[in-house]
Amino acid sequence: MIYVTEDGKRIYTTNISSGTVSILVDTLIQPGASAPANARPREDWSQTIVAVSRGSEGFDVTPDNGELWTASAEDGMISIVDLAAKKLTTKIDAKVFGANRLKFTTDGKMAFIASLGTGELTIYDVQIRKEIKRLKVGKGAAGILMDPDGSRAFVACSPDNYVAIVNLKTLEVTGHVDVGGVPDGLAWATQH
Repeated sequence: MIYVTEDGKRIYTTNISSGTVSILVDTLIQPGASAPANARPREDWSQTIVAVSRGSEGFDVTPDNGELWTASAEDGMISIVDLAAKKLTTKIDAKVFGANRLKFTTDGKMAFIASLGTGELTIYDVQIRKEIKRLKVGKGAAGILMDPDGSRAFVACSPDNYVAIVNLKTLEVTGHVDVGGVPDGLAWATQH
């Protein structure tokens, strides 16, 4: 899992075994006094490591780029990292054991956490940091993709060989797309 900001100046990733999040920031290093007159600044990356929970893999960044949320498959905790301060601000005992992926709705109001272990989709209210609902989507839930129009979420159910469709207004499963082959990661493709 990796997230690159639109300007390409920050990269975020989880480190599952160590239970950390890496925040990489691109900085310009100005040439020293002894550099030639036409020397240009060089790019350098600095890394900040933030401790979260061991087993944290899936994560997402809020639409305002303020926070990174990640969920741990091992202890079921949601860890929230303040990206400006580069530090852990909150841990929520969400009991999302087997957590595999986490994704925000396009408006940033809800966070969806998929559990490969339980097949549940746990839905959190981002502002109040409280669980809204747990929804059984299959035998195991993996990748999550939000419809750009904000109406549906698609959840890959790997052991079931289908993608569950969740209505974002009712928070109910409205259908399945049989895809076969143990679906996991999801992405949009456009045809030209």
